[in-house]
Amino acid sequence: MAGAAIPLSEASNGSLLRISGIDVQGVLRRRLLDLGFVTGNTVEVLRRSPLGDPVAFRVSNTTIALRREESSLIYGELLGGEEA
Repeated sequence: MAGAAIPLSEASNGSLLRISGIDVQGVLRRRLLDLGFVTGNTVEVLRRSPLGDPVAFRVSNTTIALRREESSLIYGELLGGEEA
């Protein structure tokens, strides 16, 4: 399964992904990089809100909630956890 990059927005609760790319520009890109959304880092999908947006992620011992429009621009390779 390794090698297939999916948007973080499509990963299931409990999934672990290794970031393979970020297609975000400007101030938001800098902020995400500062928070640890860097190529090679591992991200865990913690939980979705009741309506599915936003989604809580854990990266670099930080928990952050991202909206679908943001998380759909961050790509990762599934490492484990629940199937996407």
